[in-house]
Amino acid sequence: MSKTSWIVGINAVASALEHDVANVREVLMENSGKNPRLSEIEKEAVDCGIQVRKVNTQALEGIAGGTRHQGVAARYEAAKLLDEKDLKGLVEGAEGKALVLVLDGVQDPHNLGACLRSAAAAGVTCVIIPKDKAVGVTATVRKTAAGAADRIALVQVTNLARALRELKDLGVWLYGFAGEAKASIYSLDLKGNVGLVLGGEGDGLRRLTGETCDQLVRIPMPGDMESLNVSVATGVALFEAVRQRGAA
Repeated sequence: MSKTSWIVGINAVASALEHDVANVREVLMENSGKNPRLSEIEKEAVDCGIQVRKVNTQALEGIAGGTRHQGVAARYEAAKLLDEKDLKGLVEGAEGKALVLVLDGVQDPHNLGACLRSAAAAGVTCVIIPKDKAVGVTATVRKTAAGAADRIALVQVTNLARALRELKDLGVWLYGFAGEAKASIYSLDLKGNVGLVLGGEGDGLRRLTGETCDQLVRIPMPGDMESLNVSVATGVALFEAVRQRGAA
């Protein structure tokens, strides 16, 4: 069942109107807003038959909950998250070229949003996130993702290790990213059914997640840093796969 939520910010609302207007229920606009893009959003919403309400700044701030709203919010019926039972169809539909991103416990909504944006740009088959000990798809995630959250198959699972084992049974080779690993990402063959598994902020991959992967790998860093931000590492990993697959 779909769930109604609020998305905020000019890019997030404009993207929803452009890519998924059928699920936008109403648009709220700051009655003192001066940004010319707000007028464009208002016209687009009205042209699509969506109610636009002018509200005061306090009302938008209450909806945004601390996220920068830029004078606009939309009540949005978010696409239903997929679950474990959908993995088989997703992988088989990729016909031997599945590219799966697994995020093990990302806590920061900005990081998750950035990861989803990179995943959409890379054309992933799906993104898998756990239900527990990880951020959900919040308004901040949607704003950071700039519409990507509703353009990709997002699978939320109750047991990540079980989902990883199912991927392996479906012929997906799982690479877990860990700083202590010996193998470099640049030595891998990422052209078949591949799952890239990255850990959350701070602790990285959980022990069981790492043990379930087929191989642990690292991103070489010649500079004096121990690790990359998870969203940066996600971008590096995904676009190495894209490069190998010969995307134009």
